[in-house]
This record gives sequence, structure tokens and C-alpha cells, in this order.
Amino acid sequence: MNRLLFGDNLPWLRDRSAFPDESVDLVYLDPPFNSNAEYNVLFREESGSVSQAQFHAFTDTWHWVDAEKTYRDFLKTCPIVEAVTIMEGYHAFLRTSPMMAYLAMMAPRLAELRRVLKPTGSLYLHCDPTASHYLKMLLDAIFGLTNFRNEIVWRRSHPKGHAFTRFARNHDVILAFAKNAEHVTWNPSYVPHDPERAAQQYALQEAGRPYQLTSLLNPNTNRPNLTYAFLGVTKVWRWTKERMMEEYKKGRVVMPPGGKIPRYKRYLDEQEGIPVDDFWADIEFATGQERLSYPTQKPLALLDRIIKASSKEGDVVLDPFCGCGTTIASAERLKRRWIGIDITYLAINLIKRRLDSTFGSGKAQFVEHGQPGDLAGAQRLAELDRFQFQQWALNLVNALPIKGGEGKGADRGVDGLLYFYESKDERRKILVQVKSGAVKRGDVATLLGDVGNQKAVAGILITLDEPTAAMRKEAVEAGRYTSALWRKKDYPKIQLLTIDGILDATERIDTPPLEDPFSKAPKAETSEQVIMPLAAEAPKRYRKGKDNE
Repeated sequence: MNRLLFGDNLPWLRDRSAFPDESVDLVYLDPPFNSNAEYNVLFREESGSVSQAQFHAFTDTWHWVDAEKTYRDFLKTCPIVEAVTIMEGYHAFLRTSPMMAYLAMMAPRLAELRRVLKPTGSLYLHCDPTASHYLKMLLDAIFGLTNFRNEIVWRRSHPKGHAFTRFARNHDVILAFAKNAEHVTWNPSYVPHDPERAAQQYALQEAGRPYQLTSLLNPNTNRPNLTYAFLGVTKVWRWTKERMMEEYKKGRVVMPPGGKIPRYKRYLDEQEGIPVDDFWADIEFATGQERLSYPTQKPLALLDRIIKASSKEGDVVLDPFCGCGTTIASAERLKRRWIGIDITYLAINLIKRRLDSTFGSGKAQFVEHGQPGDLAGAQRLAELDRFQFQQWALNLVNALPIKGGEGKGADRGVDGLLYFYESKDERRKILVQVKSGAVKRGDVATLLGDVGNQKAVAGILITLDEPTAAMRKEAVEAGRYTSALWRKKDYPKIQLLTIDGILDATERIDTPPLEDPFSKAPKAETSEQVIMPLAAEAPKRYRKGKDNE
């Protein structure tokens, strides 16, 4: 069963019940990295106290204060001697720089990823040139030098930085390694021939079939068993003499007019295309309808190529830093099983919406793990990270995180939005606010004021603590609003919901239906659909139980 896991990927990967040895066919990872920083900052020594890193949606700087214990534990527990040796060497050179912290955080994760790969499996690590050389040597140590497959250069469509003091940066690096290069799953990839170039290369014609004459010589000149005379010419040939005679009788081996060496007729219509090499300039950066406003989003075409090349239908694809879910979306539509892990609930929420938007609500089947399943779990999440708690609580009612997860600020404390339709051209909004701390009567008044200021029709306040009697009284006194479309039924202007009540299904939002009644057919995936999908009636999507433990 497909799985979506919330939390730090290292504890998940170390859990043998969740990830047994040799249980994954393909790993793609695009780990966070502060590639926007100036190059010298990455190697500068840190001074003074460093605050604990907060792993929010787009935070990608790791500090030595967080990584040192991970590094020490790796030296003590990693069974791969070469990996320990190279990490000690890195530490002697990089000391306690952010780059060293980054590598210290990556090393145990890469070791676990190798463990979970099947003998036929592959790993693709996406990075930028600032760190690729360090990661390449680390992967050499963990996977073994003979299992290196490719250093793929992906040329993005938009240069990274201006060319005032240097050449513009315009590529990422993807490092491909096999668990065992002798047994790795591999499906050759091709791109279509360019018509103009093909017309030049296959300029000869036979019965309307374009063809070209290609070499039959062996690039290895030291092959005694393939050295013989053919049509009066002695050379080191590509094929055995028997194979050459077979092709000659078919009319495929010919001596060109005025030529001195036989050549082979290669027909254009028999070619699958041009083999894909390790320089990918034909895949554009995610733009237009595909773009989700996620800073590190990769295009679907990129993941499609990787997944098609290194897995089969039904294989398990793992993305331990799944972000906005491009790997998951690609694996789902290519009929692979998948596992995604992310430490931010904003990402988990976005992935779920993306799957619903792309494949239809509830069509992509998966289970979720790592989320709170009861009030105690919700309280622990709130204590650990209030921002993550907020994103999780919004998803309980399928509310859209406001401003893509920017949090507090200009939104005046409003955390999420719900939408419903009064007519084909009139969409109304409901504000959602989440409170993880103590609540008071004034919170109701503030939300009611925001409803008026933002021209919404209603507000929903989700609280971790039980609302006071005064709050409930004020919510009732706020009155109700009437839907002109939905049988002229009225609904509460301000509604109070508790986390405990939502989880126990004793409380639910009271709003007009939130799906679009005017939609006549499923729509193609668009940016607006992914970022601002119409929320389904909540909390029916949330499944309480062991799947969420």
C-alpha cells in the first residue's frame, strides 16, 4: 500500500518494521540545501550560539549545533568503514561549517537508503554544484566505486543568478548509484529524432524508407576472434563472420559506391529514437499550470524519466524528502507503488491536495502514518512545533493554508480558508483560525472582526483547549448567515470546534457544500487547482486509528 509518512526521515528509515532490508526498488531524493547562499558563507566558521533549526516548509539551512550529535553517532554506529573514514576527512577540512553540518545530516540517511534498496535498486540524488562533489565522494564510500552509474547534468530553463561577475549558473546535478551495478533494473530511454537532423543523417532512400550507412568496425582493435576478411577487406569487425554473412544476404551489409570498407544499412523507421545521455537539456523547469509555487519543485517530466528508466510497474519508489510530491505524482501515474516522507505538515497537506486534484478526490489510495491520532498526540505536536500543528489542524477540515503557508503576519491571524459557491461566478470564503494555546473570549471577537474586514461570510475557530462558556455564548450571539443557493439554509457566523471533537467525529464543520456544483467534468491539473482546491466536506477524509499513529 502506498504510504505518506509525516516526520523526520531518519527515524523512519531506521525503523526496520517500516523499512525492512531490501524493500525499495528506487530512491529519488532532493534534500534541502541553502543553495541561494553565497558560496563562502557555506564554509565560514559559525561563532556564538546558534538557535535550534526549525524545519518549516522552505527552511533548508542546517547548523552544526544540530548536526554534531548525528555526526558522532554516525562514526560510532556506521558499519561502512569507508564512509566513516571520508566523514572524518571532511570534518578535518570543513570543521564546523554549514557544509559539514549538511554532510553530517546526509551521511546516516544515505547509509539507511542503501540498506533499504533491493539488489536491483537505484538511488538518484539531486543536488547543486556547490555540494555535488562532496556528496559524490560520500556516495562512492557508501555504495562502492563500481556502483556509480551517472553524473547527470540537468539544465534548468532559468539561469540561477546574474552573470555580472561569473557565468550564470544554470544546472543541477543528479548522482545515480546502483545497489549492485551487475543486477540493476534498467530500461533504456530515448527521445524522438529531430526531423531536420534526421533528414540530414538519413539522407538515402530505399522504397521510400530513409536510411544511412554506418560503420561495422569494432572500436576495440584487440579482438582476434573478430578479425577476418570480408568482401576482400580484413578488419576487426563489430560482429562475428556468421552474423556478417546473415546481414549481407539480407542486403543490409553493402559496399558503398566508390567505398573501400563495407557498411551497414540503418533504417530510420527501425530506430527507437536517440538514446538519452547524461546531459538533460530537453526538460524545462516546472512552469505554467504545473507550477505550485514551491521553491524547490521539480518538473514531472524529470521524475518520469528517472522512474521509467530505473523501475517497473508495481515497483516501490521512495522519496524521503518528498516536498510538494512530484515524485509521488509521477509514481502514481506510472503505476508504481510509492512512499513519501516529509518533516513538514505543510508538504503533507499539499501532496494530499495534489493527488486529489490530479487523479480525482480519493482515487489515489494511500495510508498516512506519523500524524496525531488522539488529543494527546495533538498536544505533543503543538508542543514540538506550533506551525506544524496549525497545518495539521487545517487539514482536519480540509482548509487551504493561507498564502501557501506563510503563517502569521499580514493575514491578521487567519490561518486558512474554505470556499463554497453561491452561483457559477460567485465563490464565497470562510475564514479558519487555529489556536494551539490558551483561548479567551476576545478570540471570538477578533475572528468576527476579520470576517467583516475580509468580506468573508463566516469564521471557524479550531482550538486545542476547550473553549470557555463565554466564548461559546459570544459565538452564538454572532448570529447566522443564509445561503441563497443551498435551499436558503442558514449557518453559524462563528463556529467553534475542538481538536478532540474533530478527532472523535463528534464535531464537524457546518457550512454549505464545499464542492463545486457547477463543475461538469474533471479538470486537468492546474496551479490553481493544486494550491486552492475546493475542500471536500470535512472531516470525512481523516481516518483515525493505527494508520495515523
